[in-house]
Amino acid sequence: MVLDLRQEGPRYGHDQPVPFVMGAPPIAIARFGRSHNGNDPSRQPCTAALTWVLCNGRTDDMTASAQRPTGAHPGSANLDDAEVERFRRIASEWWDGKGKFRPLHQLAPARMTFVRDELVRHFGLAGAGLKPLAGLTVLDVGCGGGLVSEPLARMGASVVGLDPGRENVEAARAHAAGQTVADGGPLNLTYRIGTIEDLAAEGQTFDAVVSLEVVEHVPDVALFLKTCASLVRPGGAMVLSTINRNLKSYALAIVAAEYVLGWLPRGTHQWERFVTPDELARYVMAAGMSPPSFKGLAYDPLKDTWSLSDDTDVNYLAIAGKA
Repeated sequence: MVLDLRQEGPRYGHDQPVPFVMGAPPIAIARFGRSHNGNDPSRQPCTAALTWVLCNGRTDDMTASAQRPTGAHPGSANLDDAEVERFRRIASEWWDGKGKFRPLHQLAPARMTFVRDELVRHFGLAGAGLKPLAGLTVLDVGCGGGLVSEPLARMGASVVGLDPGRENVEAARAHAAGQTVADGGPLNLTYRIGTIEDLAAEGQTFDAVVSLEVVEHVPDVALFLKTCASLVRPGGAMVLSTINRNLKSYALAIVAAEYVLGWLPRGTHQWERFVTPDELARYVMAAGMSPPSFKGLAYDPLKDTWSLSDDTDVNYLAIAGKA
């Protein structure tokens, strides 16, 4: 059976049909589609027919996922109780490269290459040696178990990892204990349980604020980014990664990743919370940052690896400076 995604028109960036054989993994879709900047105005997920094709008719779980409550945390407009609880329950698995966070471990080399190279470029650093980010203060927002905080600290940055989940922070602290930078020195790394509002109220600022795979989990993206931007010192930078919102991202990031291939626990993502690059740029600039530059992340199913790409159809990264 072949499903032709061209019926939705060029706004989804597809210039050829995507074949799906019933019962076969749909990963072939990763190799299709042109790069675009996510101008899709539609906020409706793909049709029930596509859901049925990809899930072999298992639409019940997806309906339940789409209808679950998404209320904001009472203490912060940027927290969702359900999201915090979801990651709290699996906090012990953050550093298991074959467990529920396997996709983040696989994304790590490409993501950290982007973060390192873009911060080096933005701040005019030498970028050589074992500590290319030496001298920078970096806030990792939504640090989870420290998958981003630790590499940043190993590259020489002074890092604060921030997360509202106590279990996440405890897992991060436990893993960081005894870790060193490349030359054998201790990591300049501190973890805090709290929110970005806490740090903003304290008047703290950093050279760089990094928040990877967090934007798609907050109820109010504009407010979240505005608060993050307030924590960036003048001349600093903000680095983000998230997921585009279009038919392709629904098929890959939710249907394939969660329901077919089982890369992520079901319910990890809500399609309506995905953010297009155009939307992200608008929010970031409204928060007082410069127009962001983007880079995509592409998956190679033959090598089972991720790499930086010009294709921002699904996963993408962004960096923006502050005057």
